[in-house]
Amino acid sequence: MLSGPFIPRDWMGACETFEQADWVLVGLPYDGTTSFRPGTRFGPEAIRSASWGLETYSPLQDADLSHTSYFDAGELEFPLGNRDAILSMIRDNARQVVQANKRWLGLGGEHLVTFPVIEAYVEKYPDLAVLHFDAHADLRDDYLGEKLSHATVLRRVVDLIGPESLVQLGIRSGPQEEFAWMRKHGTLLEKRENLPQALARLQGRPVFLTIDLDVLDPSIMSGTGTPEPGGMSFSEFVAWLMEFRGLNFVGADVVELSPHYDPSGVSTVVAAKVVREVMLLGSLQSDNMKQVATTSSATV
Repeated sequence: MLSGPFIPRDWMGACETFEQADWVLVGLPYDGTTSFRPGTRFGPEAIRSASWGLETYSPLQDADLSHTSYFDAGELEFPLGNRDAILSMIRDNARQVVQANKRWLGLGGEHLVTFPVIEAYVEKYPDLAVLHFDAHADLRDDYLGEKLSHATVLRRVVDLIGPESLVQLGIRSGPQEEFAWMRKHGTLLEKRENLPQALARLQGRPVFLTIDLDVLDPSIMSGTGTPEPGGMSFSEFVAWLMEFRGLNFVGADVVELSPHYDPSGVSTVVAAKVVREVMLLGSLQSDNMKQVATTSSATV
């Protein structure tokens, strides 16, 4: 079981125990380094509430959550204002999930919550690769002098896994230096014809999927701190996910919903559907994941 402390929550009637589950959902209500509009700390609870209005079946994937085992641990209860303690709590709980051969599914919160999870994952999977959906590269080495920020999170991840283990989609905003860095290191998948090269970075390896919801167009995802025009539709997003379905996803997170910026509630429903699609994406890889976990742990 996880160490917590947790505030009880419930995703779409999840009833499996931690021991029975393949996926373990953990809410991460933190937005302490948000650089524009705060509010992502309210995302996890809103996503769970919206989940009760969803069907368990996804027509886009022709798959149903009734065939997927998942346990909702609730939301980690964080000490307000203490970034380093919060990151440590996330890391410790992610480590317990990983060592139990479960798949972490983090509900953010801002994107910095991904970094301590990756720290826990690379302990067990030294060959970890990361698939990153986002409007922003998050590759700055620092932001206003801070090394740990939602604007630097992928640079900190690259410090752990190397640029050759990263694939990024949907990036459409940022300084010129970040785009030059991505093109130099080949991390940015800009055109579908370059998909084979991206898949080559990920195939045969454990993969962590991190999704910043602002990868979606503001017309359907206005409830986020830094909306960027020109994003994906929901159907386009799922179509891209399906291109990666054969990979061995060992964990994931969905971050950066700020529900109060969209009083219609549409953004929150879309976020809940993204979470559903992510769980379904990995549902067929359970046996393969456990096999890779055994092999990778033997090499640590």
